[in-house]
Amino acid sequence: MAIKSDMLLAGEASGPVLRLNAPISFWGGVDPASGQIVDPRHPQHGASVVSTVLLVPATVGSSSSSSVLLELIAQGRAPAAIALGKADAILCLGAVVATTMGWSAPPVITLPVEKQRALETGTFVRLTADGVIHTTTSAN
Repeated sequence: MAIKSDMLLAGEASGPVLRLNAPISFWGGVDPASGQIVDPRHPQHGASVVSTVLLVPATVGSSSSSSVLLELIAQGRAPAAIALGKADAILCLGAVVATTMGWSAPPVITLPVEKQRALETGTFVRLTADGVIHTTTSAN
């Protein structure tokens, strides 16, 4: 299966999907030291975003989300890629700042929620530079 997305921050990545079932605020919702979802009300509470292709239906606004993503990147605990249901400039800012600091940041794409639903948590995918998500049979 191949799914076309729109690139916000270019790059390539691969990893297992973590599809969130509800919007999330990175500020207070994701622990920047561990990469774990710590919001006790979130359906994926306890799941790790580290090295996943993180599918986010929507973000819950906080201007601090960019700093949490930047901390995740600095700690080596960031998602491999982030797919947003709709563009979020604040969250993307964390990835952009990381690249200006010379750090490797995850690509950020937009992928409508309807398309996100085609990808189950745990499915291994590869995001290519042209913004296409390919499902694969393994991590290779």
